[in-house]
Amino acid sequence: MLEEKTTDALIIGAGISGLACAAWLRQQGVSVAVLETASQAGGVMQTELHNGYLCETGPNSLLETSPRIGELIALAGLQDDMIAAGPQAKRRYIVKNARLQALPMSPLAFLRTPLFSPAAKLRLMREPFIAPLPATEDESIASFVRRRLGNEFLDYAIDPFVAGVYAGDPDNLSVACAFPKLKALEANYGSLIRGAIRGRKERAQREDKAKDRARMLSFRRGLGQLNTALAQKLGRNILYEISNLQIARDPIEANWQVSFRQRGESYSLAVQHLVLTIPTNRLLEIFSGELAEACRPLQQIPYAPVVVLTTGFKQEDVQHPLDGFGFLAPKKEKRQILGTLWNSSIFPERAPAGRVLLTTFIGGARQPHLADLNDEKLIELTLQELRELIGAHDRPEFMHVRRYARAIPQYALGHQRYQQIINRLERDFPGLHFAANYRDGVSVSDCIVRAHRTAGEIAQAHAHLKKHEALAFA
Repeated sequence: MLEEKTTDALIIGAGISGLACAAWLRQQGVSVAVLETASQAGGVMQTELHNGYLCETGPNSLLETSPRIGELIALAGLQDDMIAAGPQAKRRYIVKNARLQALPMSPLAFLRTPLFSPAAKLRLMREPFIAPLPATEDESIASFVRRRLGNEFLDYAIDPFVAGVYAGDPDNLSVACAFPKLKALEANYGSLIRGAIRGRKERAQREDKAKDRARMLSFRRGLGQLNTALAQKLGRNILYEISNLQIARDPIEANWQVSFRQRGESYSLAVQHLVLTIPTNRLLEIFSGELAEACRPLQQIPYAPVVVLTTGFKQEDVQHPLDGFGFLAPKKEKRQILGTLWNSSIFPERAPAGRVLLTTFIGGARQPHLADLNDEKLIELTLQELRELIGAHDRPEFMHVRRYARAIPQYALGHQRYQQIINRLERDFPGLHFAANYRDGVSVSDCIVRAHRTAGEIAQAHAHLKKHEALAFA
């Protein structure tokens, strides 16, 4: 059972959000337990070793966008195992007319690139003179980018980027929720270009870094090594293979009553703070009554299905030099994949000598029906795409398929309503905290930052309660 007889906080879900939150709570002297239905920690962030290929079956890297990232790595004791991507990982390719074109990373490269037409480049120069819309209007990413930057920039820069981050469709996602910093540039400066120039000094003084300037990180044994290290620190305070979880608020005791089963045994806990890091579709399984009804609207948050197909080739069987991070396929190109990462080009020791490791993503909000294909069909279409786009000939010597029916929450138009519901739930049910990836960003970095914020809120409330109790008994 638990190492500690009493627990101040209980976290539901041992993915990276739950593990990070638990690590920071323990650091601040708050006793914590974590409940997980699976037999291991990490959620979708898993690393598997197959015949010398180090496969990431979920996220592939971690961006150091905040000091919180380094702090968590230090808490896990992994400073010596951390590795940063090489400079070539900054090179990204976009599919255009069945060929890979490098995404320009400088003004000079932008002027020279064949990715955008001369008309599109001239259209971009108009951006500082376009009047902003009111900040209160919920606008799609596609509408926002089309209005400010033009159709080509939407089609060959933002659309593939949205597919890479959210597996989403820019016509359906809210720019204010999915990319709030982009919307803030327009609101604060009236222009994206003007904001990028004027805000440079301000951004340099901030702790947080823009994603294009942040280091891309992993570990010698993959991202899953972070899960393992954090879980080992928590020890028996993580309970796996949990079932029949039921949670209710006790208004008299002002705490949360929790019951569950583990390997045939029944257990119960009473805790002050409850942290939810699980997907929205599981909320109605664990709550009942008033709380279940209050959570019901969150079931409407859409999720995109994604299939992750990992392939290992002999290096000589791939014609492209794989000199970058990988490529993304815009919707306009009508490809059957979202894109492919070149894992062995990003981090060392991801494949045996003379071999390359690739990870291809299929489905998403753009083509959800493809995620329902059987493995044979998925492998066939992936190999056809890789043959046409990077000259990957012959069959790969290694293949691995992982499916996620609900991979990534979509911050669709109207998502602000769900954020308001979450805020109201936390206000109306004291001690309830949401720290899942349908709040404040979907990336691993976003989840870590949110977990730190949640842990800080709980630690502050816990310290206030202890101080109040000490005064009461003085």
